[in-house]
Amino acid sequence: MMKKVFLASTLFLLVVLSANAQDYNTGIGVRGGLSNGLTVKHFIESDRAIEGLLSSRWRGFNITGLYEIHAQAFDTPRLNWYYGFGGHIGFWDGYDDHPWFDDNDNYTVVGIDGIIGIEYNIEPIPFNISLDWKPGFNIIGYTGFWGDEIALSVRFIW
Repeated sequence: MMKKVFLASTLFLLVVLSANAQDYNTGIGVRGGLSNGLTVKHFIESDRAIEGLLSSRWRGFNITGLYEIHAQAFDTPRLNWYYGFGGHIGFWDGYDDHPWFDDNDNYTVVGIDGIIGIEYNIEPIPFNISLDWKPGFNIIGYTGFWGDEIALSVRFIW
C-alpha cells in the first residue's frame, strides 16, 4: 500500500513540476546498455550538470557520480553534446560461468569514470534521450579499464 501511495505522490509531483517549469533543470529516467539502471541529472549552472547513476551488472550494482559540461551541438536547438568525469563504487559477484571472472569471489570496486555523449530534449513532451560512452577504470578491487559502457537513456525532464 505504501509503495502505491509513494508512486502516485511522486508521479503527481513530477506532473505538477513539469507543468510549471520552463527550462530543463532536472531529469530522471532509465539507462540501458550492458549495465541497466536509473539516471538522475541536475543542472547546477546553465552549461554544467551533475549526474547520478545506479546500475546493475555482473550480479551486483554500481553507484556513479559524474560532473558534466554541456554545449549546443551542430547549431541545433535542444541538441547538446556533453563530456565529463566522476567516480564510482560497485559491488559485484564474480560467478564462475562468466569469462572475465576466474573465481567465485565477490568484489567491491572503486574507480574513476569519464563520459562523452549527446542528448536531445523533445519539445512537445517533457522527455530527453541521450546516447553516451562512459569508460571507467577500477583502482580498488577488480582493477582495470572498462571501456564497454555505451548506453541509451530516456529521462522525464522538468
